[in-house]
Amino acid sequence: MSLIPKEAQFFELFERSSKLIVEAARVLQEVAADFRNLPEQAQRLERLEHDADQVTHEIMAKLNRTFITPIDREDIHRLAAALDDVMDFMEGVTEHLILYKIKEPTPAFRALAGVVLKQVEEINKMIPRLKNLRHADILQHCIEVNRLENEGDRILREAVADLFERREDPLEVMKWRDLYAMLETATDKCEDVAVAMEGIFLKNA
Repeated sequence: MSLIPKEAQFFELFERSSKLIVEAARVLQEVAADFRNLPEQAQRLERLEHDADQVTHEIMAKLNRTFITPIDREDIHRLAAALDDVMDFMEGVTEHLILYKIKEPTPAFRALAGVVLKQVEEINKMIPRLKNLRHADILQHCIEVNRLENEGDRILREAVADLFERREDPLEVMKWRDLYAMLETATDKCEDVAVAMEGIFLKNA
């Protein structure tokens, strides 16, 4: 029998998930800077995504076994699923870079990857505070994640407009539009994490 209280086990699992997402976002940032090691970096992201999946499965299994949870069951499920979605979309980006045989990054790709990294760093600051929901600065981190999501929207709009203005090969336009959309969706999923965190804080503080 574990000596760690059930509450601490949930919180520790969320922290593990958050740390894996930060590590993945840093790998994605490396990819955005230089495609020369893309196959190796994609493998690193795939392993991180696998590790994060294991943590998510552990959270869900523990949720099913635990009668009394430290926060509402639906909030635990929602936060775990949102964190998992962030990782899935980051890993999907590197998969598609290889699938589409992309040769080099664009400024917009670098910018969007940078936005994702900043968001997950904000999330990683929030997650440990779940253990003490009286930290009002959780809301400040949520606001910053939301602001960054808006910045991601702006970068996406400008990047897609630029693609069509330059009138390049239609197939290349489609590839980059997909990649930009996946990165922007990752920023949306980060916002979902922030919304879940904000809801937990407001409900329990």
